[in-house]
Amino acid sequence: MKKLKIAFVCVHNSCRSQMAEAITKELASDFFEAYSAGTETKPRINQDAVRIIKDLYNVDMNQTQKSKLLDDIPQELDVLVTMGCNVECPFIPTQHREDWGLDDPTGLPDEAFLHTAEVIKEKLLLLRKRIENKEIDIQ
Repeated sequence: MKKLKIAFVCVHNSCRSQMAEAITKELASDFFEAYSAGTETKPRINQDAVRIIKDLYNVDMNQTQKSKLLDDIPQELDVLVTMGCNVECPFIPTQHREDWGLDDPTGLPDEAFLHTAEVIKEKLLLLRKRIENKEIDIQ
């Protein structure tokens, strides 16, 4: 099976979607080709998110990722995951779309970032299992 193109979309592409891209690349790069993007960008990725992902996965998002706009990622995706941005995301063609409804941990203690990372990991692994079990039909 070919790798599925998955994109995580949030407003600023600086925290949750960046964490999801890094976690996916670390835990499921054999299955997903991961991207993240936003409807706006920030000058840099949230440094608390960078530190937490470095602690958990030894991945330095400052070196491997940057804040991107929707136009900077492939426009033909297999899976689109919105992170719970409370905004209407623009239409992007995809075979499957879901919203993970994650609260933004920006400005909160490390526990909030750790919780966000754990929820992303759980949802990612469950999404993969649902696709592998054909509960989600992706060609």
